[in-house]
Amino acid sequence: MPLRTDGAPLGVVTFHRRGRAAPFDADDLPVADELVARTAVSIDNARRFTREHSAALALQHSLLPRNLPSLTAVDFAHRYLPADGKSGVGGDWFDVITLSGARVGLVVGDVVGHGLGAAATMGRLRTSVRVLARQDLAPDELLTRLDDLITQAADEEAAAPGSVTGAPAHGPGDIPDDQAVGATCLYAVYDPASGLCRMARAGHPAPAVLDASRGTVTVPDVPAGPPLGLGGLPFESTELHLPEGSLIALFTDGLVRGRARDPEGGLDDLSALLADHRDRPLSELCDRAVTALIPGPVEDDAALLLVRTRLLPPGRVARWDLGTGPEEAGRARALAARRIAAWGLDELAFTTEIVVSELVTNALRYASGPVQLRLIHDRTLICEVSDTGHTAPHLRRAAMDDEGGRGLFLVAQMTQHWGTRYTATGKTIWAEQALPPP
Repeated sequence: MPLRTDGAPLGVVTFHRRGRAAPFDADDLPVADELVARTAVSIDNARRFTREHSAALALQHSLLPRNLPSLTAVDFAHRYLPADGKSGVGGDWFDVITLSGARVGLVVGDVVGHGLGAAATMGRLRTSVRVLARQDLAPDELLTRLDDLITQAADEEAAAPGSVTGAPAHGPGDIPDDQAVGATCLYAVYDPASGLCRMARAGHPAPAVLDASRGTVTVPDVPAGPPLGLGGLPFESTELHLPEGSLIALFTDGLVRGRARDPEGGLDDLSALLADHRDRPLSELCDRAVTALIPGPVEDDAALLLVRTRLLPPGRVARWDLGTGPEEAGRARALAARRIAAWGLDELAFTTEIVVSELVTNALRYASGPVQLRLIHDRTLICEVSDTGHTAPHLRRAAMDDEGGRGLFLVAQMTQHWGTRYTATGKTIWAEQALPPP
């Protein structure tokens, strides 16, 4: 009998009869035809599943970070285990993002469902988080913006042609079409200049934090918040002060949840392992954690991101509080010039004085209250000017007869990157310059 599906030939099925000498007759044809048809459907389904699983796995690995940056703020290691068995590929992800002021953003998330849809949704969420993080948003505000994007996309999908106009995007007990609805995420920002770490989460498990000075592992009290896309409750952030060498373990629930183990027990096992082996290299510690917590095949993806914090040496950070008089711009230039000379960065003295002068002058002219100047000697030279204003400057090209409007343009031309981030008391304008070759 020919074996085919949708008209495409797959092969031939040959039937043999044992124990009876009588040949096949017309009465055997319907049985053979039914067996061959069922076999063809099963083979075709298996091929389709294998093809989709392979494509989803390839897509997921291509969307996960492969070349994470080398940072002064933290050391880190990560492990990712795709799901085995019938569940297929999921949507777990993690990321490490460089931020202004030598800070670093840490992300871990989990998308509802499995397969190509979950992998594609994971890539969309990871890209959105990176874009929002580059705007220097606070963790709770970033999750709020991400939640708004997902809710808007779900509403547009519900109102698209073919859907019921005016129907809610998702209701109690409904499974939304957009797999981003219901996804979980945790976002943290660590500042190596102060040792402060702010984090917020949207329905995601809280991290485990090992205090380097005490050697104890705690789970910070970070308000859970609703999963993404559901709305209703605000996101809240928590601020921690981490001693140098502290260890942060960010993970998805696939790491601590198992058939014979509840998440609380898995978290206790992870905490005990981190405390017992805290001095080991992070890569080895990742392997030990994964081996201990996932000894066999898993039905859900598991991601683990281990981060060991650092502090910038005090001699690499300089801060000055400035007054409000017009003479403060000249004083700021002189202070910056002396510090640049002490760091041996004479090649950057001229451009640094211009950057400091322009940023401090703008702060004195357009903002009220105290002004702070900070220089950070890291992998780049970072200049930051903070004030109490909440109006962000905008880059523009001044006309020939304009008396102003060229300062920020000069800053942008003389530096690698520049930007604005908002704080609880105002804003900070920053600019980065590449260090001269050694």
